[in-house]
Amino acid sequence: MSRLGLPRVAPSATRALRSSIARRAYSTPVDLAPSSTRITTLPNKVRVATEDSPGHFNAVGVYVDAGSRYESPLFSGVSHLVDRLAFKSTTNRTDADMTTAISALGGNIMCSSSRETIMYQSSIFSQDLPAALSLLSDTILNPSLAPEEIDTQREAAEYEISEIWGKPEMILPELLHHVAFQGNTLGNPLLCPIERLGDIDEHVVRDYMRTWYRPERIVVAGAGMPHEELVELTEKLFGQMRASEPTFSPSELLAASKQACSTSPCASNIPPHLLPPSSPPPKSSLYKSLTTAASSLLHPSAGSPPPPAPSRSLETFEELAAARARYTGGELYLDKPEMDFTHVYIGFEGLGIHDDDVYALATLQMLLGGGGSFSAGGPGKGMYSRLYTHVLNLHHSIDFCASFHHCYADSGLFGLSAAVHPSYNRRISDILARELHLLTQPPHLGGVNPVELSRAKNQLKSSLVMALESRLVEVEDLGRQVQVHGRKVPVDEMARRIDEINVDGIRRVAQRVLRPRKGDLNAGEGSGEPTVVVQGKLDGIGNVRQRLRSYGLGVVQ
Repeated sequence: MSRLGLPRVAPSATRALRSSIARRAYSTPVDLAPSSTRITTLPNKVRVATEDSPGHFNAVGVYVDAGSRYESPLFSGVSHLVDRLAFKSTTNRTDADMTTAISALGGNIMCSSSRETIMYQSSIFSQDLPAALSLLSDTILNPSLAPEEIDTQREAAEYEISEIWGKPEMILPELLHHVAFQGNTLGNPLLCPIERLGDIDEHVVRDYMRTWYRPERIVVAGAGMPHEELVELTEKLFGQMRASEPTFSPSELLAASKQACSTSPCASNIPPHLLPPSSPPPKSSLYKSLTTAASSLLHPSAGSPPPPAPSRSLETFEELAAARARYTGGELYLDKPEMDFTHVYIGFEGLGIHDDDVYALATLQMLLGGGGSFSAGGPGKGMYSRLYTHVLNLHHSIDFCASFHHCYADSGLFGLSAAVHPSYNRRISDILARELHLLTQPPHLGGVNPVELSRAKNQLKSSLVMALESRLVEVEDLGRQVQVHGRKVPVDEMARRIDEINVDGIRRVAQRVLRPRKGDLNAGEGSGEPTVVVQGKLDGIGNVRQRLRSYGLGVVQ
């Protein structure tokens, strides 16, 4: 992934004055200026969005509704290669010309792929906006896809995949998605399956880009420049793209269709894209910030439910774009006794981005918090979160414990992860299950109380506002929101929704996710079963899903 310096701003809740500290028990309203977002749709359906925010730099990005969730078996892994082929030679520039032009900008330029989008972004001086957008449009619309460039990126991708073998923080979130969404959409691999690398050539890449790089699936977003300027530049550079007929946005297709994705599941117990390369992993490498799975020891437990029954693979654009994520749940135990720690992931189906309760679930994730057993931080660093005060501060054999919340267009994943010394394997399931169980209880039984809820709400609002201080984060937020919602949701609206959350509401959402009612989540496509992935020394770990059920977790009502 081509990435040069995308900053991530950590939230801070420190106050200088004692009076300010005293007020932290109350949720602080965020009062921001009215939104200055403008959106224009060109005749060919490309959308142009700008945020008129002051600053010395501009940021511009192009966001394509593509990614691994939309890949058919024919295109499996292609978005990863498209990502790596960005900013190489085009029909207008040699590879050397492209490198020189990027260096001359003096800013940041990047491409990254994810499950639901491929984005090209740049942060530059305001006078360099035309040059930056010209580079973005050239690599999107006119890539050379020279055989030698594809060969180089195949080798780099293979090296990259092998490099992450020994990195549980990279492998296990990907495995969690694969087990949670078996054989469909969000369970598709982010990195190119190793056995697919040799099959992806210029023709496959061009077919993929021709299928998904349609003007109605493209958003051009900018921050800091006049709206009319970006509209004019976009019309000049992207206006020649021909609109498809009929046109549907992914959100319209997902909302209109109840069809679950039915890409063929893997026939064997070990999915092909999880098999290791034939060569041993190299010793060191820089790797892209995408999770993946590549291990030679992937043996599902005997108690795992069978994968969904095979059905006809989705092949057409309309079918793939409309396919809903279908949560299956499941479990996977990977015995690797040589590892120093046992890594445990427990997940439940979360909420899609359009769900009214998504702000409450994000607040729950902030309230749980967590991190490593050692932290040099203090107030505002998560030290008052539940997973620090209830788990890390009390159980010294737990090296790491944190909550996670992955949110997508029509589903999500919510849960806890931990790394423990193998001597603590017998206790970790109960410890994690208890923390999840308490979220569903009233305050007098250990549930969420008003003080910690107010702190979590303030931390969430703080992280939202402070992250947007980065130009690249600001423009990415704008582009993705226009893609998903068709508009920019202002920060003050998000803050208002967070402020509306109360103790009863947060408990209701916890029960909705952890003790789901049949058909309640995401149009009823999910099973409601928990997802469990464990890697390391398995002695004493037991049946994690059985322990969860003993607490009433993951039991469909």
